[in-house]
Amino acid sequence: MTVRVRAVVRGRVQGVGFRYATVRAAARHGAAGFVRNLADGSVEAEVEGDRDAVDALLRFLREGPPQAAVRSVEVTPVPVRGGRGFTEEPSPPPTR
Repeated sequence: MTVRVRAVVRGRVQGVGFRYATVRAAARHGAAGFVRNLADGSVEAEVEGDRDAVDALLRFLREGPPQAAVRSVEVTPVPVRGGRGFTEEPSPPPTR
């Protein structure tokens, strides 16, 4: 069964190669979706795939690359989009 989740990762997660490492980890695990920086200093990822692939990438997000210091990961289910591949997306525009 295909699932999709949104994960917001907080801590020292920007400027440490987090997005690049997440794209590589997603490829290893066969997950689809995207990762991007948010204006508040966190990283957002939407991860889609079979439960094992999603769980494997969530485990990676809870640790991150060696230079990161993950403080928390907030995970919420979102609707499946049927996506393929995993990309690094631009940050959304700041809200005012």
